[in-house]
Amino acid sequence: MNLPAIRAIYRFEMARAFRTLTQSIVSPVITTSLYFVVFGSAIGSRIQQIDGVDYGAFIVPGLIMLTLLTQSLANASFGIYFPRFTGTIYELLSAPVSSMEIVIAYVGAAATKSIMLGLIILATAAFFVPMRIEHPVFMLAFLVLTATTFSLFGFIIGIWADGFEKLQLVPLLVVTPLTFLGGSFYSIHMLPPFWQTVSLFNPVVYLVSGFRWSFYGQGDVGVAVSLAATLGFLAACLIVVAWIFRTGYRLKQ
Repeated sequence: MNLPAIRAIYRFEMARAFRTLTQSIVSPVITTSLYFVVFGSAIGSRIQQIDGVDYGAFIVPGLIMLTLLTQSLANASFGIYFPRFTGTIYELLSAPVSSMEIVIAYVGAAATKSIMLGLIILATAAFFVPMRIEHPVFMLAFLVLTATTFSLFGFIIGIWADGFEKLQLVPLLVVTPLTFLGGSFYSIHMLPPFWQTVSLFNPVVYLVSGFRWSFYGQGDVGVAVSLAATLGFLAACLIVVAWIFRTGYRLKQ
């Protein structure tokens, strides 16, 4: 394991985040605060509680998950796409650094930034609503697993994209709508039976439900199912990344 190489790439990616602090940290926190103001005031005045939890507190896990998914994708996809765009990726591929070390460095940096952002938003939420975390170990586990999984997914998107338009295609047209429809701001049990069944085909439902369970001890699906779905998606992303480096897809062409 070439630890100095991993450390060098990791530090470079983290330094880039701190150079663009307003875009990387401040902007998502302000956006999330606006969600609390708008949803907490407008909808919270009409929906007092969901499953015995105040609406403002109920949406906290969903908002954190929304930010976590989008930021993990953005950080990881841009992190690997920009070296491809500038051509510096070939210097990295010719260096004595294995594919696993490249993935660990880029995905680790993207996941770290997303986890930091998620914890900052959690602290910000405490200023707006009273909340509790019944299972803090599971909360951290879901936070790390989700950030790592979607950073891997973002890494795949960054390899697949051949332009900035494609880089934004999946996050904007697929992941964000699925997150809004995945129970981030409501419980799927509030839907008619048919749409409850349809919602179960949305993978984000399992992520949000498991994360919400770690806060309040209840979710739309069982926590074991949520954990299994998260680990399954992580395994699928690892398989795709391994295939990319084995075949050289969009890297050696």
